[in-house]
Amino acid sequence: MAPIRAWVITEGHAGIEVQAVALAEALGLKPRVMRVAAPFLWGWMPATVWPAPILFARLQGAGLKPPWPDILITCGRRSAALALAIRRKSRKDGAMGTFAIHILNPQVESRGLDVVVTPRHDLDNLRQHRHGGPNVLPTLGSLHPLDPVCLAEEANKLRDRFAGLPRPLVVVLVGGHSQNYQMGAQCMETLGACLRRLHESSGCGFAVMTSRRTGAENIAVLAGALAGTGAYFWDGEGDNPYRGVLGLADALVVTYDSVNMITEAAATGKPVYVATFEANSDRIESFNKDMRSAGHTRIFEGEIDFSWAPQPLLETPRVAAEIMARYAAARSPG
Repeated sequence: MAPIRAWVITEGHAGIEVQAVALAEALGLKPRVMRVAAPFLWGWMPATVWPAPILFARLQGAGLKPPWPDILITCGRRSAALALAIRRKSRKDGAMGTFAIHILNPQVESRGLDVVVTPRHDLDNLRQHRHGGPNVLPTLGSLHPLDPVCLAEEANKLRDRFAGLPRPLVVVLVGGHSQNYQMGAQCMETLGACLRRLHESSGCGFAVMTSRRTGAENIAVLAGALAGTGAYFWDGEGDNPYRGVLGLADALVVTYDSVNMITEAAATGKPVYVATFEANSDRIESFNKDMRSAGHTRIFEGEIDFSWAPQPLLETPRVAAEIMARYAAARSPG
């Protein structure tokens, strides 16, 4: 599919853009990546009623003009308006038009797009608003570019750097505050106590990767709880070792709040345990139940079975194969 002209359009948020680019690469495409942020008030409006979204994107500096792409990948609710507009416009200017793929719930009727890739825990929301249809491809979690092979390559680059940490090595992925979570000091104290208990029973080492949402206070609480264990905390300086430590991990502990981090951890084929906290989100609860039911994760309570070898969760190549088939069918004569 490499000769195909492809665009990726998102608002530019890292967790959103990585999904769109990962899918493009899995399709064998080399996309032009554009970032178009929606005006604040437009963000609360349905994508179908946005006024002149292509013109607005041009005013922001995005060169949205013919020739239109053969394949367009958008991700996130606020980029759905551009997907709809470009698809309509391309069908006026050319016989075939743009094949529009949207990732995550677009909150518009899916029939205006060629493919909608959405997490399974969003399906009820899609059906509730009558946005479902045969062009909806459900996934268990989010799309990403990771798999055991690429993670092993990244691990080899960092093996000497982390050689001094005790083994088995447990990688801890920590999220933070969100709309549905208030992850404060008490949560970090609970997580730290469970991790310390694991260290005392197994002698394991820790590599802790925090996020922007974690916050300095939470990091300090967790670091205090793990004092004396030799835990490594990434300080945000220099090259991010995230992929490398995923590859080096003998097991992973991930906080409950992040679909992306849990899904990426599950791509390793290593034991993945989820540290649960109280949440106000049926969607996150549904996702975590599905992950446990499918055998990709278990609840973390201070113990890890290092002999457990779950199957890697690799949704991106599966989705890409289905989209290739649908694109070929849409472009075939007759």
